[in-house]
Amino acid sequence: MLRHDRVAQAIKEEASTILHNELKDPRLKFVTITQVELSADLRNAKILFSVLGKDEDYKKVKQALNSAIGFIRSLIAKRINLRFAPEIIFREDRSSEYSISIQKVFEEIKELREAKEAKEL
Repeated sequence: MLRHDRVAQAIKEEASTILHNELKDPRLKFVTITQVELSADLRNAKILFSVLGKDEDYKKVKQALNSAIGFIRSLIAKRINLRFAPEIIFREDRSSEYSISIQKVFEEIKELREAKEAKEL
């Protein structure tokens, strides 16, 4: 595993730990850190998060995360031994919601095919 990947994984783990154990904001109750995209020079980290909920839950979580960026960044800097603490940007990751919607479409297609086949018999 490359250093870049190890640092990204360490940031992901630390950010997740901080969100769940250090921050007491109730808006962050159902947040999952899904991925960290790190720049080649390790100075910028885009942290992708997913939320169990609706669009307004994403907005509340985004506000809570943005208000805690400085605190999160300082804790990550202390816990991960890097020359520079990376600048952090939080972004929504809606890929799981997209996967669920595609799965529902496949299930509907399957049901329609089964109904069509049942009529033909």
